[in-house]
Amino acid sequence: MSRALFSRRLSGLDTTIFSEMSALAVATGSINLGQGFPDTDGPTCIREAAVEAIRRGWGNQYPPAAGIPELRDAVARHQEHWYQLPCDPDSEVLVTTGATEAVAAALLAFVNPGDEVIVLEPYYDSYAAGIALADGVRVPVTLHADGDGFGLNLDELRAAVTSRTRAIVLNTPHNPTGGVRTREELAGIAELACERDLIVITDEVYEHLIFDGRVHLPIATFPGMWDRTVTISSAGKTFSYTGWKVGWLTGAPRLVAAVRSVKQYLTYAGSGPFQYAIAEALRLPDSHFASLQADLQHKRDLLVAGLHSAGFEPIRPAGTYFITADIRPLAARGVPDCKDGQVFCRALPAMCGVVAIPNSSFYDSTAGTHYVRFSFCKRNEILHEAVERLQTLTS
Repeated sequence: MSRALFSRRLSGLDTTIFSEMSALAVATGSINLGQGFPDTDGPTCIREAAVEAIRRGWGNQYPPAAGIPELRDAVARHQEHWYQLPCDPDSEVLVTTGATEAVAAALLAFVNPGDEVIVLEPYYDSYAAGIALADGVRVPVTLHADGDGFGLNLDELRAAVTSRTRAIVLNTPHNPTGGVRTREELAGIAELACERDLIVITDEVYEHLIFDGRVHLPIATFPGMWDRTVTISSAGKTFSYTGWKVGWLTGAPRLVAAVRSVKQYLTYAGSGPFQYAIAEALRLPDSHFASLQADLQHKRDLLVAGLHSAGFEPIRPAGTYFITADIRPLAARGVPDCKDGQVFCRALPAMCGVVAIPNSSFYDSTAGTHYVRFSFCKRNEILHEAVERLQTLTS
């Protein structure tokens, strides 16, 4: 063919680092602490609710494009219960095929060719893909390691906004750093968005995976933000059924209607029987969410301690199920390839049989070159085995 086979929008959107590293884990028989999926299913009652829905024929055919009424009602009740955010289930809730579709549909709905979209780097790679497919321009603002996590410099964020800026993509709790945006940071983002008439697309899929007594603060609750915020979440992280791909978004009616107009031409509808199950899941008592937090906090502490003992410099996450670790201290203990996370992660399976993800895959800048990401949403025995393998790097 005389012309390029692929759309220029796909330039640079090759196989994701997650696919590559998961394939490497299988090929080498390594423990996969790279891709963020649990190795056990969530509560049995949720699974049984899905089975019952299938048996009763609920959702086996196309469900409503906006999502079944039971799930939209459950999402609205969830937002009001946890965040005092009342939502109309008919006009202010939209069910999507996972959070990834929600992000992509929102970007396609609001971003015109040439519009700038601010992302906080390191950023989840699907944000870059969604912006590219919308023909937008990605503008990264770097989160800086400060000893206790990765903080946002509000002056740098303000300086990144131009007359072409259309939206800010926010993710809190944050993948890959595990950071949770503070009230002060969120207030600064909200003030800027209102002042410059920006839309905020906020990915809050880890909203219930937050530790040490911290509280998740949706930016939609800040003054002036309900009418300019699309809030996105999903069932995969909270209930450990990532393969069901049930997500949702909430926001003012005009925002939800715009995203729904796009979504109908992407998947139209999906996950029919699973929607009924997740409607039941969202009604679980608060004790379920507290138990989930406690279990993951224990796993976090286990892996943080193990990484320390193996010679890494892990940064204790405030949320999610990811730990970012600095690999540079390993060099002083004789471990090779400790300057570049990409090289290190590709060598790690052969060195000790563990797979991690290089954080540089989530950056435009070089700020993340020496960081790698480990996932701790695994069984305790798997984490103990991974720690023992990692400790052989410096033994």
